[in-house]
Amino acid sequence: MHIAILTFDGYNELDSLIALSILNRIKKPDWRVSIASPTPHVESMNGVIIERHVSLSEASSADAVIIGSGMKTRDVAADESLMAQLQLDPSRQLLGAQCSGTLLLAKLGLLNEIPACTDLTTKPWVQEAGIEVLNQAFFAKDNLATAGGCLASQYLAVWMIARLEGLEAAKEAIHYVAPVGEKEEYVERAIKNIAPYLLDTHAVV
Repeated sequence: MHIAILTFDGYNELDSLIALSILNRIKKPDWRVSIASPTPHVESMNGVIIERHVSLSEASSADAVIIGSGMKTRDVAADESLMAQLQLDPSRQLLGAQCSGTLLLAKLGLLNEIPACTDLTTKPWVQEAGIEVLNQAFFAKDNLATAGGCLASQYLAVWMIARLEGLEAAKEAIHYVAPVGEKEEYVERAIKNIAPYLLDTHAVV
């Protein structure tokens, strides 16, 4: 199982790295989580430079993909050669977008008639692309999910784990990273956000 997190220059650390950490709570030989970037190294909005694991073309063949957010997402959306590398398909992949990553899903034509979540800065740009923006942290339909607000990245990660490994695995992952003394509260909030959008809602307790 390969999950790729698309991470571009100017990326938001919270959007890419929180998801990376939570997803890596699954400890299985065939479970792999990668940072995917168009260049060997990318620099965050706060100057944190990281090295990619895989290219964008490799990410396009992943089982699941999260599109991270950042300061330069509009530049990415306007770069035809870069966008052409994103061969994403919700019929064969789980796809999630975080904050301004939702704009890329919209520009790729993958959100037709599907409402979405994003951050407040990106909201007007997503609306200009013809997408209804919801005033909530998380929304999913079938194999597409979007999240709004940096710390909503936990909901994308938990949703992906629930879809790929089951609800109990998702609960265990968020329980591990939640603050001491608040773990049950965090688990309950996370599951409350994703439960309405799980295909097997009967598994939710």
